[in-house]
Amino acid sequence: MSRDEMSRDSKKMKLDLERIVFIGRTYSEYLAMFDLDESELAGRVILDCPAGACSLTAEGSSREYNISAADIAYQFGPDELESKGIQDLVHARERLEEARNEYVWDYYGSVEGHHKYREKALALSSEHRRQCPEKYIYAEFPKLPFADESFDLTLSAHFLFMYADRLSGQFHEESLLELMRITREEIRIFPLVDLSSNRYEELDSLIQLAASKGWLAEEMRTEYRFQRNADSYLKLTRQI
Repeated sequence: MSRDEMSRDSKKMKLDLERIVFIGRTYSEYLAMFDLDESELAGRVILDCPAGACSLTAEGSSREYNISAADIAYQFGPDELESKGIQDLVHARERLEEARNEYVWDYYGSVEGHHKYREKALALSSEHRRQCPEKYIYAEFPKLPFADESFDLTLSAHFLFMYADRLSGQFHEESLLELMRITREEIRIFPLVDLSSNRYEELDSLIQLAASKGWLAEEMRTEYRFQRNADSYLKLTRQI
């Protein structure tokens, strides 16, 4: 590779990193969002995808659960992403202060309470990635680098459905088929709304698609509340 090519690649990587918002949720938030009991994690091979700066893998691994994380952001190293995440947390707190009336604060109590969860997730996930890099896999929807039925349980939060304004229906269909391909037993996706807090318009079509592939699809309520109307997750169970 020539020096010019290396320079172009370096500039492209920098631009890609600038576009990524690297913020995550904690283990306890995952249990709440997906209405998960810890007994549902024991003895299962679990994937968090896309995982971003979420600390499910870090905290779950410390409890001896078999959890891996996948994300497009993992093309960058943990130091780069942690630095980016710290900057993003500052911006996120400022935006929340301005739009606090658009959210439900029962879970976090305040903007500062929310910020502390985000700081914890970023710190724990960054440190765990340094210690266990094999647990953090670079992956990009709609094609994922895993063999068929690699995971018993796949969790997918704050990506599918949320960006309906920029991700096509075909992208969602291909991504869902890919999640079904790599999962043996169960998939949970949260939330079911877009960034405007409206239910994803093509959700019923995706539910029908899952059913046609032999999956039971259920919209399940969760007690977790933050974004308005984001109080449900999609539970897909493979039918034997």
